[in-house]
Amino acid sequence: MSKKRGTGKVEAGAATPALEALDKAGVSYEVLEHPHDPRTKQGFALEGAELMGLDPDTVYKTLMARVDDSEDVVGIVPATATLNLKQLAKAAGGKRAEMLPVARAQVVTGYIAGGISPLGQKQPHRIFLDESAILQEAIHVSAGKRGWSVKLEPDTLLAVCKGTYAAIADFKHHF
Repeated sequence: MSKKRGTGKVEAGAATPALEALDKAGVSYEVLEHPHDPRTKQGFALEGAELMGLDPDTVYKTLMARVDDSEDVVGIVPATATLNLKQLAKAAGGKRAEMLPVARAQVVTGYIAGGISPLGQKQPHRIFLDESAILQEAIHVSAGKRGWSVKLEPDTLLAVCKGTYAAIADFKHHF
């Protein structure tokens, strides 16, 4: 079940760096909260979509990768897709990419796995949002805490985090 925490500013002390970044940018957003099962096998984004009653194509997961052993970047793809590392590397101007180990991703973002947000990261990274988001009126990304998602327009997300659209998702096909 989702719980709306409001649109705009959140109460003092309750904001994550992600929500603080949105407040600083002066943009409108909505925070949704849901229970989290740390033993979930379906992944944090799919779990969140199910528990909040959302279309999983509107819930995006934030993944960290390293391009050409030289730069950490952010790839944001729908919960229903996987990150195409070859396409992410190409979008970043590199030749290859690999997922960052969880411990490294937590250090460079300042967030824990399952709560990594593209917003308000501890260190700045280039951010790539899968182009499928263009088709969505609004998307949900992590608000910087497990069980918290922020709903906002994809263009707004990219404006705040200075990201770009790229074709970086592989969609699962069911036949």
